[in-house]
Amino acid sequence: MQARMTNPAYVLPDGLKGIGTIFKAINQGDISHELQEIVALRTSQINGCSACVHAHNQSLIKAGESAERIAAVAAWWEAPFFTDAERAALELTEAVTRLADRSGEAVSDELWGLVADHYDEKQISALLLLIGVTNMFNRLNAAIKEPAGTSWN
Repeated sequence: MQARMTNPAYVLPDGLKGIGTIFKAINQGDISHELQEIVALRTSQINGCSACVHAHNQSLIKAGESAERIAAVAAWWEAPFFTDAERAALELTEAVTRLADRSGEAVSDELWGLVADHYDEKQISALLLLIGVTNMFNRLNAAIKEPAGTSWN
């Protein structure tokens, strides 16, 4: 499969600049690279973005993450391989990514409290920005039919 067009972030240079600034902010949030990749992988799995799933899998492999944990991200709630803090981040990821599936608040007070038990405001900010920008990339890639294995990462 070939993409319909060049990724819009590359077509419009100010878009790429803005995205770079968001990633710079995310990296100021003091959450590990591995957690960033796990959260981005789960977001991309939910959205069915093969290009992003592939890219985040590859990044986790390069970071030395175990195949066991990478494979279990899709079913994290049943897998014993994640810390309580990672589980809180993954639950937040699902809540924020599945906005259309909600019947109440996007993020319940209970979930917010759970996340706040493990992360400070700076880290939560980084997680929310990461979830948001990953959802944006998933939607761009779905629209242009970006194939897995694209070398933009």
